Amino acid sequence: MSFLRKVGAVAWKDLRAEWRTREMFSAMFVFALLIVIIFNFALELRVENARALVPGILWVAFTFSGMLGLSRSFILEKDRGSLEGLLLCPVDRSAIYLGKMLSNMALMGIVEAFVLPITFVLFNLSFRAVPMLVVVVALGTLGFAGVGTLFSAMAVNTRAREVMLPLLLFPVAVPLLIAAVKLTAGVLDGLAMSEVSRWWQLLVGFDVIFLTLSLMTFDYVIEE
Repeated sequence: MSFLRKVGAVAWKDLRAEWRTREMFSAMFVFALLIVIIFNFALELRVENARALVPGILWVAFTFSGMLGLSRSFILEKDRGSLEGLLLCPVDRSAIYLGKMLSNMALMGIVEAFVLPITFVLFNLSFRAVPMLVVVVALGTLGFAGVGTLFSAMAVNTRAREVMLPLLLFPVAVPLLIAAVKLTAGVLDGLAMSEVSRWWQLLVGFDVIFLTLSLMTFDYVIEE
């Protein structure tokens, strides 16, 4: 079996398990939707131009709902005693990491695909910005899921694993979130690419550096 097929098998296993219950998707979607709706009604009363705060609202919804999925990435297998069996499979540990990361990305992506148009409708935004915004969201989700999958594997062996994951992840993800929010604002405001080029560099650089580091350290992290 080729390396890519092994990665796909791990990702497909997790997505099929989620499809049977849809527990995490439902929780993530409802949580993200509630964040957007609550901010919409709160800011409608207090801020004249609530649309200026949409980039921050979107990424609060994406990251906090994504945290729910990331926190369960390894917990179910750990609780059921199947994590050891997964690690004993004759595959490279990097394939397990990439498969888990892809399944987390897919779950976050599905939630984002529902939440994004709802946000545009609630805040009366132009849908012309959607194509470029999808690129920003995809790159941001890639970096967040990549680092989050590594820290999820690290936190699963601790007692306070639900608390430990956000404590580990959010400080590291700060540059990613800043770049994603700035680029989202630039896209919605129709700024030229040159005006936000440094944020593109930061976002892509974060993805490349931290995905490489995650691949290199996952074997050690999951063993410990």
